[in-house]
Amino acid sequence: MQNPEKITIETDYIPLGQCIKLLNIFDSGGMIKTFLQDEGVLVNGEMEHRRGRKLYPYDVIDMGDIGVYVVTKGE
Repeated sequence: MQNPEKITIETDYIPLGQCIKLLNIFDSGGMIKTFLQDEGVLVNGEMEHRRGRKLYPYDVIDMGDIGVYVVTKGE
């Protein structure tokens, strides 16, 4: 497994859709919605299709060929 890239949040949690938006890999929120519905991502090893899934610090998001990311808490 590759080293995960860090996604730093300032809040207690971040919705999955918002987290993916921060990565700037999709042009629009609609593309994120479609990607999650059609493909989904692994969150801590479990398949997830919900944009509203709450991600907390240390959660790991595996987007297959796109990359692996870990949520971290900013100071």
